[in-house]
Amino acid sequence: MSGYAPNEQRSTFGTAPEARIEAGLRQHMQRIYGYMSAGLMLTALVAYAAAASGFYQAIAGTPLLWIVMLAPLGFVLVLSFGLERISAGTAILLFWLYAAVMGLSLGGIFLVFTGSSIARVFLITAATYDAMSFYGFTTGADLSKFGSFLSMGLIGIVIASLVNIFVRSDTVQFVISIVGVFLFVGLTAYDTQRIKAMYLESDMEELAGKKAVLGALALYLDFINLFMMLLQLFGQRRQN
Repeated sequence: MSGYAPNEQRSTFGTAPEARIEAGLRQHMQRIYGYMSAGLMLTALVAYAAAASGFYQAIAGTPLLWIVMLAPLGFVLVLSFGLERISAGTAILLFWLYAAVMGLSLGGIFLVFTGSSIARVFLITAATYDAMSFYGFTTGADLSKFGSFLSMGLIGIVIASLVNIFVRSDTVQFVISIVGVFLFVGLTAYDTQRIKAMYLESDMEELAGKKAVLGALALYLDFINLFMMLLQLFGQRRQN
């Protein structure tokens, strides 16, 4: 038995750093998913409150609605491009504010779709999202090669959606929703793998906190957009 002890000891020490890195990565991802889940919950609560209280109806058709609709874009730009100049604590605060403002902008879905269909589509979205995020985290395939394709698709979806605000074509919206589902399913896996690759054990707490917020923002956006695309396809509209 004594002849095997040194090898066993070297094996133990050899796997210790890897185990430490894996534990740190799991903690980092749990932090990201925690932020994201809390953000989604805040968005849902604010959206429901905005519709139930009559706030969304009060601003509908006024310039204030455009401010509410465009405000989330401002938060995304600040968090994406100004993250280096703000602290991790400020970034987290901005993320919560962003999730709340996004809730205000989504309040209208409770006026257009039935509550049961919203809940059903949310569960479909959650199941699809979890499966693709799990795939992105565990797959050995390199998904970065799809990054350019997904980015171009995202730009196309944004442009088509803006145009359809004025065109208001049901056919165009149907096509956007179909393409959007595939796009955001792919982005979920891609972003999960990208966030995993960004993790470094050597990161200081401040930098790790910023990475967690940025990761939560990316995954939050994937979920929200996938939900909205599926809602357009499978949501049951209220009878006027």
